[in-house]
Amino acid sequence: MHNRLIVAVAMLAFASPLHGATVSETIAGDLPELMDIYRDLHANPELSFAELRTAGIMAEQARKAGFEVTEKVGRTGVVAVMRNGEGPTLLIRADMDGLPVTEQTGLSFASKRRGTSTAGVESGIMHACGHDTHMTAWIETARLLSARRSEWSGTLIMIAQPAEELGLGSREMLADGLYDRFGKPDYALAFHDTPELPSGVIGASPGWALANVDSVDITVKGIGGHGAYPHRTRDPIVLASAIVMRLQTLASREIDPLDPVVLTVGSFHAGTKHNIISDEAKLELTVRSYSDETRKQLLDGIRRIAEGEALAAGVPKDRMPEVSVKQPYTRSTFNSPELTQAFVAEMKAKLGEGRVLVTPSAMAGEDFGEFRRADEENIQSLIFWVGGTPAARLEAAGAGGPPIPSLHSPFWAPEADKVIATAAEALTQTALRLMAKP
Repeated sequence: MHNRLIVAVAMLAFASPLHGATVSETIAGDLPELMDIYRDLHANPELSFAELRTAGIMAEQARKAGFEVTEKVGRTGVVAVMRNGEGPTLLIRADMDGLPVTEQTGLSFASKRRGTSTAGVESGIMHACGHDTHMTAWIETARLLSARRSEWSGTLIMIAQPAEELGLGSREMLADGLYDRFGKPDYALAFHDTPELPSGVIGASPGWALANVDSVDITVKGIGGHGAYPHRTRDPIVLASAIVMRLQTLASREIDPLDPVVLTVGSFHAGTKHNIISDEAKLELTVRSYSDETRKQLLDGIRRIAEGEALAAGVPKDRMPEVSVKQPYTRSTFNSPELTQAFVAEMKAKLGEGRVLVTPSAMAGEDFGEFRRADEENIQSLIFWVGGTPAARLEAAGAGGPPIPSLHSPFWAPEADKVIATAAEALTQTALRLMAKP
């Protein structure tokens, strides 16, 4: 009987916060080890669907925290599950992949890894989007929720997702039976670091958070010839230029001004020599929107304008422009308003009014939205921002000083300890609220 009591007390001690420490106090104590994990992940990034070493670290850490772990879900994804009685199911996601960017931060633990991108370009590899902070905060959140499982009830599904940078990882995990095999969540949570907020400041956008992202190719066909005899040709460069200018009227004259859209021509290629009018020009566009209806309006408008300008230029009907939309595209991410508003209120109460902001929607893309789109009627989701730039640097940049590096910049190095600590606390506190025992 005495031995049983000792075992029971030991198990209770493991399942409870150490010496009654708060979440923030526990994180502060764990931070030195967490920073070692962060520096290792930062120094050893892997490209999309090649996150083998990274996935192994995530799986190992989740097992140590007491989760049931399944690897190779959606190719290189990791799913860690903790079932803790009756209650809601919560999914918490971190993304794992790095980018084909050669790091120039000057950090002592800067990445020296190299690889070949999906475009076939060999380059350095870097966590230029901060996924290393996402993973480290995920690891600490797993530890905290395991230690505090006496405070919550339900099922916790923590996923380490591959290939966010390709917009494909979430779809791969869902297609591999994520919800059928491990359970469908009632709530889905994630965060993303940002250089646009002061370190440790949280931002959240109720409603639309991130955009549909389409890549569109237009092949403009003309009739080539000698540059000295343009009247005998149908110049595709002039035609493509007219298309570029006309496309801007989609945003300025066809879409509701209160419905944000972006249409950027990022590439224009044509011709081989000064005095030759080519017979073809190629345009590459990125198109951003929020609603599926607006997306369709934009894509239909691009086709209409390309063909209309070609007809106006006298191009034969059998040489109309070819418009292709790359599939799959990244679909928009929507933050459930009630969940987001409750999150903002709670974080303000716990962290202070000045550390939590309601932020505007962004035109960047993120495939986290797929986890909600799989069952929009029954899944509430939220992705929030955590600032990673020291406040003084932001103030200096705003006053005309050195600009702040953006995400995907080879110079982006967030104030990682504050990002990790803030995100882990926000994820943990939100999980404890959503799955609180009656």
